[in-house]
Amino acid sequence: MAFPTPAVTVTTAATFLPDIWSDEIVAAYKKNLVLANAVMKMSFKGKKGDVVHVPAPTRGSASAKAASTAVTLIAATETEVTISINKHYEYSRLIEDIVEAQALNSLRNFYTADAGYALAKQVDTDLVQLGRSFNGGAGTNVYATGSFIGGDGTTAYVAASNNESALTDAAIRRTIQRLDDNDTPMDNRFFLIPPSSRNTLMGLSRYTEQAFVGNGNAIRTGEIGQLYGIPVFTSSNCDTASGSAAARVCLMGHRDAMVLVEQVAVRSQVQYRQEYLATLYTADTLYGVANLRAAASTGAALSASAFALIVPA
Repeated sequence: MAFPTPAVTVTTAATFLPDIWSDEIVAAYKKNLVLANAVMKMSFKGKKGDVVHVPAPTRGSASAKAASTAVTLIAATETEVTISINKHYEYSRLIEDIVEAQALNSLRNFYTADAGYALAKQVDTDLVQLGRSFNGGAGTNVYATGSFIGGDGTTAYVAASNNESALTDAAIRRTIQRLDDNDTPMDNRFFLIPPSSRNTLMGLSRYTEQAFVGNGNAIRTGEIGQLYGIPVFTSSNCDTASGSAAARVCLMGHRDAMVLVEQVAVRSQVQYRQEYLATLYTADTLYGVANLRAAASTGAALSASAFALIVPA
């Protein structure tokens, strides 16, 4: 006996299968994350509250032990870093039944991919903009205090002065030294650069030979290789330096320099709205971001573990 037609199938009823939407949005979201994959990530899923408190203990020092004397006691008033979970972003589309009836199935694939990109870009934007407070920066929309120009890595960037300069080997090595001087661990470092700086690196022979080693097995979007053992990521989402539309920021730091706390990981939901004869599709995420180790004073509880270089766009 032949199967009766027409029939409701998983294809014709695709908008009523939220698990498929969810799988696709999660995949698209993860695929488009760049900086979020290089920094610390904490899950706050299922927990109540809007602020996360992370202890920030002060480093201690060893004391010499003299014969026949008591040990030397050390103590410090410890501090903490607070992370406000105050960023809730969503992506919604109302798909009318006529569209569902006439459009190709690839329409859903486009919407989930587009939603994943939009939410991932917003998360990365919030993380990149934390770079404004790296190394004692103002924390506003200005990259000035604590930032250096890409040409030498030692000259301070001055907002609106147009003194930014292209990335050089000397600036990269000087920034690495700043991390080393602050006892920043060698592993789990990252270097985020805009497309203009990637173009600069590709024009320097040493970065297409031994010093710049590609990782054929890299799964992190945007990673283009390793520079002096540090994974390099490129992103068009690198922030614009204040006062100069032609200047962009490069960020070098350690994974613990920033943290992303997710209370509601990216998700998708669908709901049929009979009054509109349409299906409402919404993807959203709830999270917070904060600097963990980006202060200016070496040896303090939050010694600097990230720095910004300003380069031309």
